[in-house]
Amino acid sequence: MSNQNQENFSVFSRQYWRTAADEFRNVRVLAFAGLICAMAIILESFPIYLMGQSLKIFFSFLVVGLGCACYGPVVGMAAGAIIDTVGFLLAGYGEPYFPGYLITAMLSGLIYGVMLYHRKATVPRLIVTRLLINYGNNVLLGSVWKAMLYGKGYLYYLTTGLVKNTVLIPLEVFLMWAVLTAAEKRGLDRNYIHKNPGRKFIKN
Repeated sequence: MSNQNQENFSVFSRQYWRTAADEFRNVRVLAFAGLICAMAIILESFPIYLMGQSLKIFFSFLVVGLGCACYGPVVGMAAGAIIDTVGFLLAGYGEPYFPGYLITAMLSGLIYGVMLYHRKATVPRLIVTRLLINYGNNVLLGSVWKAMLYGKGYLYYLTTGLVKNTVLIPLEVFLMWAVLTAAEKRGLDRNYIHKNPGRKFIKN
């Protein structure tokens, strides 16, 4: 994209959000979003335990991030809502249903979309993305939801969540970089979803 186009496609521009909303009209995008939702729900059911029950990682964030990089924040928020709702109905994830987690899932779709849609998946950008998700969604908001549900107090969940999410950031950044870089090299978005050979990423 030219410098002028980059400026017009800023996340603060009307064109950006119009383009993101128009993704709902793309049949390929909707089909891909459905696949992403299904994969995320399946992956949520198979966490990897890194240190017993106290430290585990769900790989659903990889497909959610990949999906949002292709279809943007508007479809991303809708997909987040579907993943949370359908996932709970099918599996429950071991948690009681709570609408706060629906907000968290939609905010995750928004953050992934804003940070990765039409943007190159550089390591600094992925670090910022994970900081926003881990500390904003998982620690700050997640601690509020858990305190409301289980009653041990906000500071307790804030402390334990802070340690866990800090430890996971390097691994999550590396995995996201590997997946998004591989998808870009193979032209997943360009060749199969939007089918636009001239589609380029904004580097900043």
